[in-house]
Amino acid sequence: MNAVILAVLVMLVLAMLRVHVVLSLFVGALVGGLTAGLGISETMVAFQDGLADGAKIALSYALLGAFAMAVAHSGLPQLLANWLIARIETEDESASRKAIRMTTMLVLGGLTVMAIMSQNLIPVHIAFIPLVVPPLLIVMSRLQLDRRAVACAITFGLVTTYMFLPLGFGRVFLHDILYANIKDAGLDVSHVSATQAMGIPALGMIVGLLIAVFVTYRKPRTYRIDTGSDSGEEISGPVEVDRRKVAIALVAVVACFAVQTFLTWTESKADPLLVGALLGLLLFMATRVVTIAEADDVFTGGMRMMALIGLIMITAQGFAAVLKETKQIEPLVKSATSLFAGSKPAAAFVMLLVGLIVTMGIGSSFSTLPIISAIYVPLCLSLGFSPVATVSLIGTAGALGDAGSPASDSTLGPTAGLNADGQHDHMRDSVIPTFLHFNIPLLIAGWIAAMVL
Repeated sequence: MNAVILAVLVMLVLAMLRVHVVLSLFVGALVGGLTAGLGISETMVAFQDGLADGAKIALSYALLGAFAMAVAHSGLPQLLANWLIARIETEDESASRKAIRMTTMLVLGGLTVMAIMSQNLIPVHIAFIPLVVPPLLIVMSRLQLDRRAVACAITFGLVTTYMFLPLGFGRVFLHDILYANIKDAGLDVSHVSATQAMGIPALGMIVGLLIAVFVTYRKPRTYRIDTGSDSGEEISGPVEVDRRKVAIALVAVVACFAVQTFLTWTESKADPLLVGALLGLLLFMATRVVTIAEADDVFTGGMRMMALIGLIMITAQGFAAVLKETKQIEPLVKSATSLFAGSKPAAAFVMLLVGLIVTMGIGSSFSTLPIISAIYVPLCLSLGFSPVATVSLIGTAGALGDAGSPASDSTLGPTAGLNADGQHDHMRDSVIPTFLHFNIPLLIAGWIAAMVL
């Protein structure tokens, strides 16, 4: 069996059997390396080299967690929670039910819009999640809102936006990577509209979101209501907040996002997440919203919140490095596509399936496109796919697997926010729901697009 397929299967099976994701990634990488004939030593060297690539990412998210905790300490998120709680707490039962429905849609719709904007308008990617989601957990618990629906809503915004809209991260995915690699492979697609090519796959993602929110996870789900206080007492109503601290927190959040946006748009080599989080933390310290005495507890608590996500990200980089070192990704693509080279429908399905497997393992659709484009373009030309169908097929093959991968930040991000109180499992509540509701519709929609465009 191909080492890449075996490594990904081992990783996924172990993770679904409740083996910790970090250990699953490590064992999967080891199995893949040994199957490819790298040996223990070469496999571990590749894995260790990959770990170094994830260190910066982990530090950035640890600092972001500290910044999120500082924002929570200011009372700003509690102000939002107070307003939402006031909406659903009424003596009139019929009005209360209506308010609960409206507030549920407000939370789901608001987080979806934030996820969409995080890819283009304010390109901070998943940086908004630890800031916004943890304070809303008490509201979600009162609403008995199934957090799996929330995970699907956030992941939808993160993935669909970059694969459909050529702005922000979408411009990087569609023009800088997808179109550039297709052109390098010998096909001019400069006249092809990205939104036209990716429209049908995007509709598949919308269908998946609607099924998740209105069918699969529409029923109430009970969660315990935590306060985050040392006493463990439940908050039964609005909590008083210091308006001065709230104002400073607003300034800090705006400054953090402004710096990240500026560095992203100017393509600075400095890490936007790292610089933005540091600036926000310094503002909180300088204005004494977080005092010297409180700083250690606040920052340590925030870093602890993001520690697991950072560790998974580091390990995922090692796993991806081993997969690339096996040099079996390209043979996998070639052998799989050559099986059905005479049939357009079968070849399209296999190309999408291989893209799903590769992205599930690497954890990044942005890294998958350069690998598959050079092989897919000649095959698409030989089978008679139109340029727009070729763009749609390769773009969808790259995006497949981003949602539903244990190592993708599109699932790690929602888990970071939704598991702040320890009631959201990464595999069962983020990975599996997003895999089922997005990869299956996207696979079907991508195949249809390849056939009709």
